[in-house]
Amino acid sequence: MGRRGRGTVVGVLVLALAGCAVPVDPDGTLERIGTGIVRVGASPSGSLVVIDDGDVSGELADLVTGFASARGASVEWTVGSEEELVTALEDGLLDLAIGGMTDSTPWIDRASATRGYSGIRGAGDAAVVVLLPLGENGTQAALEHYLDEAVAP
Repeated sequence: MGRRGRGTVVGVLVLALAGCAVPVDPDGTLERIGTGIVRVGASPSGSLVVIDDGDVSGELADLVTGFASARGASVEWTVGSEEELVTALEDGLLDLAIGGMTDSTPWIDRASATRGYSGIRGAGDAAVVVLLPLGENGTQAALEHYLDEAVAP
């Protein structure tokens, strides 16, 4: 291949790479999670999220804990109402929020939501979502990848 051909190949590769959409986090949430803590807000919801004397457990809590563990992190829980958790997501105080939110959540204008996951024990027929700060696409992609494998039918 001549000099001109190599230049063309390099140019095509540069254009192809520039067109790739890699999910990123403008606020660096996924990078920060890698340092060891996932800040998760929890709102009680049946057996999905159980709050007992400040301890958080349940099927959805276990999934979020598994996500954190897979990234070498642990979970720091904050318990509150859905509105309190959404406000904390907006203020950058939480990385994720869980509860009984479904794919028809009314909080979608204030937070991002994962795809709806049905098949989580305790959710019945509902497609449960996890809320994240708006724009943290890298974190959302990593979480959805984890949930896709953990909640697969």
